[in-house]
Amino acid sequence: MIQLTPYDRVRTARDSKRPSGLDYINRIFTDFLELHGDRRYADDSAVVGGIAHLNGKPVTVIAIEKGHTTKERMARAFGAPNPEGYRKALRLMRQAEKFRRPVICFVDTSGAYCGIGAEERGQGQAIAENLMEMMTLNTPIISILVGEGGSGGALALSVADRVWMLENAVYSVISPEGCASILWKDAAKAAEAAANLKLTAQDALTHSIIERMIKETAIGQPSFYAHIRKMLTEELEELESGDDLLRQRYDRFRRIGAQKKETI
Repeated sequence: MIQLTPYDRVRTARDSKRPSGLDYINRIFTDFLELHGDRRYADDSAVVGGIAHLNGKPVTVIAIEKGHTTKERMARAFGAPNPEGYRKALRLMRQAEKFRRPVICFVDTSGAYCGIGAEERGQGQAIAENLMEMMTLNTPIISILVGEGGSGGALALSVADRVWMLENAVYSVISPEGCASILWKDAAKAAEAAANLKLTAQDALTHSIIERMIKETAIGQPSFYAHIRKMLTEELEELESGDDLLRQRYDRFRRIGAQKKETI
């Protein structure tokens, strides 16, 4: 069996053939109704969200969508959300809290969109508001990193009660290329940077950043989506039956780095 290096996993996470956010929504949930717009500026196609059923249970589902073809990826800014994308996500999460629906997020982004317009419209503030509001959102939240988990762009949808990662997903404060350019002034050292960033799912599990690493043996197959559907159903039942959800969420983030978890 070939052992993948951290940078091999980065390349795998970026593969255009890998299932995207809409693939998970369409194959795990039923009756998906997409909702659009942030009610302030525009609708960001890099963030897809709405209402759906999970085994008959109403949920709010939000995904960062990259697309597969070059045309799709350009239309969705290669999965790099603008401020209005994060504000749309927050609007849907607040709505979910109001109507007592759990929130499920699928994260796959190299980072928030870098552009003058995004900065002018408050990119940093939009991300910060999501971090703050998700910490106090009084409804269960599960976030799954299915590809790239880049910087604050990914974290803005990952302040959750449970955070899972696919086996070949990555989660990092910066891309390996960006890190190499800063530390060594040479993006060609990205593989070395990836090894030092501890960005793999196994690294995240070891340091209690995530609760579960999902194997990719059957990725894209019906059994793969059925397995995730089953895990989501069971996890939501546990979260909804527990007490003091917000305290447990706060404690979860306080424990990051303090203990190790078993591989699941």
